[in-house]
Amino acid sequence: MKTIRLKAGKERSLLRRHPWVFDGAIDRGRADPGETVRVESAEGRFLAWGAYAPSSKIRVRVWSFDEAERIDAGFFERRLRTAAALRERLAIDSDGVRLVHGESDGLPGLIVDRYGETLVAQFGSSGVERHKAVIADALLRVTGLARLYERSDASVRQREGLPPVTGWLRGGGATECVIHENGWRLSLDVAEGHKTGYYLDQRDSRRDCAAWTRRFGFADVLNCYSYTGGFTVAALSGGARHVTSIDSSAAALARARDNVALNGFDPGRCTFVDADVNASLRAFLAEGRRFDAIVLDPPKLAPSAAHVERAARAYKDVNRLGFKLLNPGGVLFTYSCSGAVGVELFQKIVASAADEAGVDATILARHGGAPDHPTGLAFPEGEYLKGLVVWRRP
Repeated sequence: MKTIRLKAGKERSLLRRHPWVFDGAIDRGRADPGETVRVESAEGRFLAWGAYAPSSKIRVRVWSFDEAERIDAGFFERRLRTAAALRERLAIDSDGVRLVHGESDGLPGLIVDRYGETLVAQFGSSGVERHKAVIADALLRVTGLARLYERSDASVRQREGLPPVTGWLRGGGATECVIHENGWRLSLDVAEGHKTGYYLDQRDSRRDCAAWTRRFGFADVLNCYSYTGGFTVAALSGGARHVTSIDSSAAALARARDNVALNGFDPGRCTFVDADVNASLRAFLAEGRRFDAIVLDPPKLAPSAAHVERAARAYKDVNRLGFKLLNPGGVLFTYSCSGAVGVELFQKIVASAADEAGVDATILARHGGAPDHPTGLAFPEGEYLKGLVVWRRP
């Protein structure tokens, strides 16, 4: 077993059970991509077993802090069974479930989602890439399913020196699925959709959007960055008279129309706009349009800490426009999926946007990722999704 020796004082994060070792913390030692290494302090004390990534700033991702652990096929199956058992206990009201959430499930770089009878996996690190075949076979044993599609096309693979890979790993057939969520039916394509095909992390936010719409009696709802219409279906389910959905993807909007029809809603209650969100909001403002509820769920605007300042300006601008378009007594559902933008900073951005819009607003609720997207206490970087339900005072 190859050994990675850290510089003096660089063991503190591992002693707190943080699962990453950055390149600058290493004094000596190297290994092949994905190879399991023994990580030691400057004094030679065992700290962790991890997967080595020679091309990444995150040079080692920790498998285990237990010196007696062996990183073999049995290790991966145990971790997968533990992750699957947790999801069973959560009793999620959907057959679209995240089964493995990377570091927070002790499998750094691995994402696995279940859509009905289809599994979709992203192998985002050198460690899980090296053990891909073992993990794929174990996933089928643990779940009893026969189909596993690979969506290893996220940008994180580039930082690990890995090429994008997509296609069937086990089984095959059609890539389109229909899942059940909160009493709705939602279609997706695991080969073409964002992430692994859908935003499962917003499941509870969509449920709550329907509940708030029902409670407040929202008539006119605006869904920005609507993707395939999850929040559109939620608002219609809550009784909204009309929902306007904006997205820059014609394909996503086409599926959003399908999802509205799939749930039996009158298509006349919907308008779908294939356009840039910011330009559309400015146009609505010029036209004097107003809405009872607005959903702002933009894509990741800060892929790293270096992009936070620019992202903060973009979040502030779109939220300012949202507040201006919101009727007094209306509600703004606003989100950020940028992990580099923390919860506290996001609230400050939204508060500043409300101030510039000249509105008085109150936080009614806070949203985060659904519980099948857990965050390890020692791994705050895993808490990427945050949201605010904000009421504009009359």
